[in-house]
Amino acid sequence: MPALPKPDATPWRRGRLDRRTGPPELLFGRMYEDSAVELEAFEPGGRVFCIASAGCTAFDLASRGDDVTAVDINPAQVDYVRARVRGEPAQTGKVDRWLGRVRRFAPALGWSRDALERFCGLAEPEQQLDFWRRRLDTRRLRVALAAAFSPVRLRRVYPAPFIAVLPNQFDRVLRLRLERGFARHPNASNPHAAALLLGRARPATPAPLNLVTADAADFLERCERGRFDAFSLSNILDGTDDRYAERLFAAVRRAAAPGAVTILRSLGEPESEEEARRSADERSLIWGSVQMATM
Repeated sequence: MPALPKPDATPWRRGRLDRRTGPPELLFGRMYEDSAVELEAFEPGGRVFCIASAGCTAFDLASRGDDVTAVDINPAQVDYVRARVRGEPAQTGKVDRWLGRVRRFAPALGWSRDALERFCGLAEPEQQLDFWRRRLDTRRLRVALAAAFSPVRLRRVYPAPFIAVLPNQFDRVLRLRLERGFARHPNASNPHAAALLLGRARPATPAPLNLVTADAADFLERCERGRFDAFSLSNILDGTDDRYAERLFAAVRRAAAPGAVTILRSLGEPESEEEARRSADERSLIWGSVQMATM
């Protein structure tokens, strides 16, 4: 009897974040993840499975000598990373363009370019927290974020699975995550602060990768057992259902060598104190949960 087709339970398959029909789009021209988490957790020189996205984390791992297989279900992302490996310049993805439009409204929020430059140059978290509360966490910012992340507006633009992962009052949650990060990580040595607030590109040196266009679960179900020593899964489960999560984790266990480490991010809230602590340690400031597990 032929096997039944597997359910398509991941909204990432469309290669789009909006409700429109059309071909897959380049969503991310850069990654909003702190690869220092992977670089510290993974043993150097290992065989790494990595969600390709814009390639930044994969490049950082490959540059130190890891054997990286970068997989993405979105062909536009894989084509883009392949172009970066060839030495072509970074491009702007749809998420990057959206953030760029937000930055253009900075003066209306009471944020001058000079103030943001000075803030990103600070090296003392105590000073940063004071600057954030006095100069940047303005009433106008709160109003703007509440409007941008209102449930009514989100439902008009984005598919329901991507909205479901966001915590209630995400505008407030995001402000608190930013404050948590500014109170913890020196801005001057944190390239993610300048990337988020100023649009300044974080350095990433392209390196050779094994690039594959595929669904992560499909790929891992088909590869040889015990192939990988580490898994960088980005936020692949944001927007998926429980069936897909179970299938992915089963595929990871199958493809994991003994002692393999997995890292999974989410915009959702943490389910444990450890996840909350790891998300606070992550310097890109936006994540609610960072899970780390050993197979």
